[in-house]
Amino acid sequence: MGDIAKGALGGAWSLLVGWILPTALNLAVLSAALLPGLRGLPPFARLAGLADGRWALAFLTASLMLGLVLNALQNPLYRILEGYLLWPSVAYAYGCRRHRERSQGLADRLTVMRLERREAESALPPAQAADLARLRSRPRVARHRHSDLRSTVIRRALLQERLARYPVDESQLAPTQLGNAIRRFEEYAYDRYRLDSQLLWNELTATAPEQARRQVDTARTSVDFFVCLLYGHVVVLLGALATFASPGADAPVVITTAAVLLTLIPVWYRSAVVATDEWAAAVRALVNVGRHPLAETLGLEIPQELAAEREMWSMASRLSRIPYHERATALDRFRRRPGPRAESQDPAASN
Repeated sequence: MGDIAKGALGGAWSLLVGWILPTALNLAVLSAALLPGLRGLPPFARLAGLADGRWALAFLTASLMLGLVLNALQNPLYRILEGYLLWPSVAYAYGCRRHRERSQGLADRLTVMRLERREAESALPPAQAADLARLRSRPRVARHRHSDLRSTVIRRALLQERLARYPVDESQLAPTQLGNAIRRFEEYAYDRYRLDSQLLWNELTATAPEQARRQVDTARTSVDFFVCLLYGHVVVLLGALATFASPGADAPVVITTAAVLLTLIPVWYRSAVVATDEWAAAVRALVNVGRHPLAETLGLEIPQELAAEREMWSMASRLSRIPYHERATALDRFRRRPGPRAESQDPAASN
């Protein structure tokens, strides 16, 4: 039934599940827990009066309109959570430094586990033994020493999963967890192939296989859902604070609602970070399988050597920033050579 619904809705599925559904959930919380207490405030009293007798229609209309507005504002909403928008320079620098230390700490803990396994099997070379002793003395490693000593394979895999949510290049680190989780696959194509996927995203998605594009859209829908739910909870929480100014406020209900929302906001943020794992895998697949049809569409032929391919994509990614007269022959040696013209198989033509 879900596949039938997705097929019927087409591209609207991401909009419906990612933005309209969480908006409806937040409106339901607002109307059920806070609206009775907000009726004493003039703006909300007028809105409640307009909705009387047409509550279902008003609820549906509000969910659709607000969901569409949030979908249109998704770029700035994401940029705030990623740490790129409205963040003071001091907070930005502190966040980047904190996550650099955190990612380094995860890498050090995994290295210590690997060296200790080797040490248990046989004596380590002097250089590796010195590295192990040095890493053990680091505060971030020593802090988790007890739990890491009884670490299982699953725990090591979880640590590797957390480390994988950071960009490979430290210069690409963002000040927030969500920013790093998204930045890791934004830089994947450039780090691997020198293909600027952000600059050539439209061309890449236009030529990639349909299944790869659908996987990216489906994976992003989960992250959109939690991001929209998070922002909605913030708005409802502000509404809960405004409810105290109303004479008809039900204090226990308002306090309980505010406490639950404060608890759930970090949960939804963490869920959004974890949901980026599937999004990252989908984008990597899109880049890996989509760069071949992209090159063919651009009239290029991917070389066999990875170094030559990286050079080709580096030049192709810079074309939009270079004047035409300077780039006209930049990719000539990577152009597809026309093959020999096939001979006609028609007997009449051969006669």
